[in-house]
Amino acid sequence: MKALAIENLEKFTSESDNKQILSFQDPAYPRPHLRRSNWQSLDGQWKFAFDDEGNCSQPGDLSQWTHHIEVPFAPESTKSGIGDTGFHANCWYEREFETPAGEGRFLLHFGAVDYRARVWVNDQYLAEHEGGHTPFSIDITHVLNDSGKTKVTVWAQDDPHELAKPRGKQDWQLEAHSIWYPRTTGIWQTVWLERVGTTYVDHIRWSPNFERWEIGCCVALAGDVPVSGIQMKVKLSVGGKVLANDTYEVFDGEVSRRIALADPGIDDYRNELLWSPERPTLIDAEIQLVYNNQVLDAVKSYTALRTVSIQRDRFMLNGRPYYLRLVLDQGYWPESLMTAPDDDALRRDVELAKAMGFNGVRKHQKIEDPRFLYWADVLGLLVWEEMPSAYRFSHKAVERMTHEWTEVINRDINHPCIVAWVPFNESWGVPNLVETAAHRNYVLAMYYLTKTLDPSRPVIGNDGWESTDTDILAIHDYDTQPQQLVHRYGPEVKLSDLFERKRPGGRILTLDNYPHQGQPVMLTEFGGIAYAPATQPQADKAWGYERCWNITELEMKYAALLETVNNIEIFSGFCYTQFTDTFQEANGLLYGDRTPKFPIEAIRAATLSGQGLCTPTAC
Repeated sequence: MKALAIENLEKFTSESDNKQILSFQDPAYPRPHLRRSNWQSLDGQWKFAFDDEGNCSQPGDLSQWTHHIEVPFAPESTKSGIGDTGFHANCWYEREFETPAGEGRFLLHFGAVDYRARVWVNDQYLAEHEGGHTPFSIDITHVLNDSGKTKVTVWAQDDPHELAKPRGKQDWQLEAHSIWYPRTTGIWQTVWLERVGTTYVDHIRWSPNFERWEIGCCVALAGDVPVSGIQMKVKLSVGGKVLANDTYEVFDGEVSRRIALADPGIDDYRNELLWSPERPTLIDAEIQLVYNNQVLDAVKSYTALRTVSIQRDRFMLNGRPYYLRLVLDQGYWPESLMTAPDDDALRRDVELAKAMGFNGVRKHQKIEDPRFLYWADVLGLLVWEEMPSAYRFSHKAVERMTHEWTEVINRDINHPCIVAWVPFNESWGVPNLVETAAHRNYVLAMYYLTKTLDPSRPVIGNDGWESTDTDILAIHDYDTQPQQLVHRYGPEVKLSDLFERKRPGGRILTLDNYPHQGQPVMLTEFGGIAYAPATQPQADKAWGYERCWNITELEMKYAALLETVNNIEIFSGFCYTQFTDTFQEANGLLYGDRTPKFPIEAIRAATLSGQGLCTPTAC
């Protein structure tokens, strides 16, 4: 029988589905780091049609709209109103809405469309975007008309059999099998319209520097940018206390400055301003563009003063050793697949992870909705961000991965919750890593590209095994016998011997010519103990690395395993598999509906057992 739902979590009231022009304070704003007052959600009912044969290349080719779909839910999900999990390589969307009043430019934003999208507005073709996990925006001002109505048409192409593109856990077989899940086709994140001035802030990059006690601010403008005369005002504050209120001249359409903060000196006082899971202090930011004493654009954002680094064999947060207790999070929901049912669900996942004693999640094979990262920032949860894998090595796969991973980093670099980047997992997409130089060079290239785009965070080149250059040596080991883990990683084991042994799947931990150089060692996948009640549909097909047949057995095995791992001194952190049951994978600590399998207090006690109880100030 399922455990009772947690009673001590905050209840979070869902906002109305009928969003109109909303204010800065609206918690569901789709882009947390660049918020304006004038925006409108286009989620809701759209016309929809499959085009399995690919006969249509423009809106006029479509003979009829056969369905209606609830955007942003994928047609494979029941939440979309369609629930068709068959093979569909092409689909079409269309929606008409009232054109908002007001001067300026109108930007049409797509959170994510899987995998390739073309967009028409009022039957005029405007843009194409490739990459199923990253956003894109279109200035539609020039195609608006006087009718008072605006029509958006979208064609989404996503070959379900194509393995040379980043697809993560989306299955290429008709029915979900093993560790792969139902596909996600087309629009799966919010579509929204925003009105901006003729000159506006295009993007912001925050670069906190803990050692120098300063915040880097880089702002780029777009639209009609005057040659000179624009000023940018930046105000930083925490809890109403102003930290900085500066004005800068804009040159060549951008501003790049470092804002020095008053150093509070004593550690106890510093901790009041530092961001950590235990104290997730955010710095509110207000930015205005001013020209001839007129405000051209006003946006709100936020940042945080925190730093992550590697010092010898330890992960460091804000200059102190910090033990990572992560849980593997696939980011799926039974009725809505990769799209959260609502913003409340994203917040609740963050709250549940923390309630179970974890201080972070490894988002596995998914680039999560920015709203999840927002709640992780606000509530204090560390995130390892991992690129969804392609499953074939080719020049096209390399081009796609490089392009989309760059977009991912650019989208999410401002989130203080993100403390590591993971471009590859378990040699997926580079199956001949040991034997083939091109595969090794690919992993190395992505590692160094990531460190070039963001020098401030650790990068795990290939999580699991067969490491080349990496900042953390990440090990996957699903042996659920505690004594076997002690035998492999316990105090009697010499660190040098660890790398001579093969791991699950016959894999070695480090490739030749890439010896371990003292980096932290972490057990980043382990556990995977399945339990599914006999009353659950297809319970006999429930999958896991080990199977329990009653809740008591699961609770005892989890407690024993976590106590063992927490007490293995070689580890600087761990990641347990996994957060929730995900379709046929029944190895979650929670069921798919987020109900705990055994009391959450017991999960928390086991997660926190042993010596792995480091805080930002002690380890």
